[in-house]
Amino acid sequence: MHTTFLSSIVVIFGLSIVVLFACYRFKVPAVVGFLITGILAGPHGLRLVNESQNVEALSQLGVVLLLFTIGIEFSLKSLLSIKKTVLVGGSLQVVLTIAAAGLMVFGAGRGLSESILLGFLLSLSSTAIVLKRLQEKAEVESPHGRTSLAILIFQDLIVVPMMLVLPFLSGTGAHLGRSVMVLIAKLVIIGVMLAVGSKWIIPRILFYAAKTRSREIFLLSIIVICCSIAWFTSSLGLSLALGAFMAGLIISESEYSYQALSSIVPFRDVFTSIFFISIGMLFDVGHFFHNPVQIALLAVGVIVLKGLIGAFVPIVLGFPLRTIVLTGLAIAQVGEFSFILLQTGLDMHLVDFKTYQTFLGVSIITMAAAPFIMGWGNAVADFALKLPFPRRIKAGLARRENSVQNLAEAAALRDHLIIIGYGINGRNVAKAALVASIPYCILEMNPETVQREKANGEPIIYGDATQPEVLTHVHLKSARVVVVAIPDPVATRRIIEVARQISPIVHIIARTRFFQEMEPLYALGASEVIPEEFETSVEIFTRVLMKYLVPREKIEEFITEVRSDAYQMFRSLSKQHPTFTDLRSALVNVQIITVRIGPHAPVVGKSLSEIDLRKKFGVTLLAIRRGAEVMSNPSGDTCLCENDALVLLGKPEAVQEVELLVKG
Repeated sequence: MHTTFLSSIVVIFGLSIVVLFACYRFKVPAVVGFLITGILAGPHGLRLVNESQNVEALSQLGVVLLLFTIGIEFSLKSLLSIKKTVLVGGSLQVVLTIAAAGLMVFGAGRGLSESILLGFLLSLSSTAIVLKRLQEKAEVESPHGRTSLAILIFQDLIVVPMMLVLPFLSGTGAHLGRSVMVLIAKLVIIGVMLAVGSKWIIPRILFYAAKTRSREIFLLSIIVICCSIAWFTSSLGLSLALGAFMAGLIISESEYSYQALSSIVPFRDVFTSIFFISIGMLFDVGHFFHNPVQIALLAVGVIVLKGLIGAFVPIVLGFPLRTIVLTGLAIAQVGEFSFILLQTGLDMHLVDFKTYQTFLGVSIITMAAAPFIMGWGNAVADFALKLPFPRRIKAGLARRENSVQNLAEAAALRDHLIIIGYGINGRNVAKAALVASIPYCILEMNPETVQREKANGEPIIYGDATQPEVLTHVHLKSARVVVVAIPDPVATRRIIEVARQISPIVHIIARTRFFQEMEPLYALGASEVIPEEFETSVEIFTRVLMKYLVPREKIEEFITEVRSDAYQMFRSLSKQHPTFTDLRSALVNVQIITVRIGPHAPVVGKSLSEIDLRKKFGVTLLAIRRGAEVMSNPSGDTCLCENDALVLLGKPEAVQEVELLVKG
């Protein structure tokens, strides 16, 4: 290795540390820092790295390694859960963007091939930036997160045929037939390679590598597979990056994908940084300063165009206004694959060097602005909801007949449970409510889920729970409990705020991922907040204590003590909304439980005055739930029936005696 190449690596990463420190200080996203590092270090900046060959090598290495990690994380099986959004939403976004951008460029006097290429480039968004931002904000599983991810997946897939079309765009009319035949042949070869490699060759290689139990052999095998497939696709006249992506895709379909990914993960951030730094190094700052207004206006135009088209897709899919706005803002930038297509287009003389530099400038501006634009998303969405848009746009257009029908069914609900979100948590709450014969209804924003679960008989309604009209339609004022079980922290806050404004007395239970999010949720009016982070730790230490054969009653005492101490810190923030659990933790050595009367219990058919729980056992009967009816503070002549649920208050040992009595 030449010392100049090593010195270039040292200079680039040393400078990136300084720039990233500055970005961290001013809360600027790391991606922007990497782009700035490349601009400063490159031959068009401070010229700390002047060797063009080194720049090209770093760029190719960054692209190959980045796309390999993207491919290895990607699985065709992941398409099944959001296949409609991927196929309909993704294709709609790509086709509309190519058509709009291509027509604009063609109308400006450019050639047809160049117009199509630029349409290709602008149709793609940054998977790395969008996913990183969604992960940081814990919004990957939110409606706009899933919709954005579906569009990005389709974009990643469509790059393959785009790459295959580029040689055809650069060819002449005389070679039209030959170009088509070559294109079909390459498609067949790639398809066969994917099928054979993913089913037989690669799994066998990885099997023998894993059999040695040597991490070094396994890691080197992965690297060799990546480089070999990249070299093979390059020999077909395609790019190295495409081969790297295919290598990752083939490995992702094997049973060794998780181990392969875990071997690559430690280098992922390095790969990403190399890629973005190399992009910055290719940018000519002088070209930007010669045309700053033009490039800035073009960048703004690209953001607006992509944002509008990106917002149109969830409208067609039927999502509400909040998802529409957040999805449009999420994909309003140029993506990593665009640089690969751009470089290929330059090599094939589809674009000239001036256009190449202009597009680089526009792309870097949109990518640098993307984290900030996504950060402003919730504020923009809240502002949009205040505008006089039609109610159908705000609430969503999808399967309105389902919503109307279900709302009619919900009209009869009283003293019911409202479940917001039908993920794992929402499903479990619904199952528990069904078993306990508690009337409930579900609010969900995924139209496919609503259609599927409605067919299964679930009382599910399509609607955005951040909208007061939707909560009013499900009779929030007459509901007893609202469970907010969605993974979107910003939407959770908005739902709690709106629900508390509609009903000051409804009991609101919210799910959150992190412990530090409890305080703002209580401040907004939540009655109880369940942090997944904390409950996971409780489950972990419970299983640890069980393995050490600690008695179950001791474990239960410890769990009660830990939960009481932890949650009590935050309950003081919600004094205006006292909860049932607050009463329990405030009373010393007193237990409140609910017990169902068994079919052969001696208390069946007897009145409360005959049983006299308070005199005989020192236990107070707070309420009786009989079916959907709740009798609070029942009178002495109330007779008990089979399957009545009794809410009892008393000392633990006394309550346990009564529990044995009523169960029979």
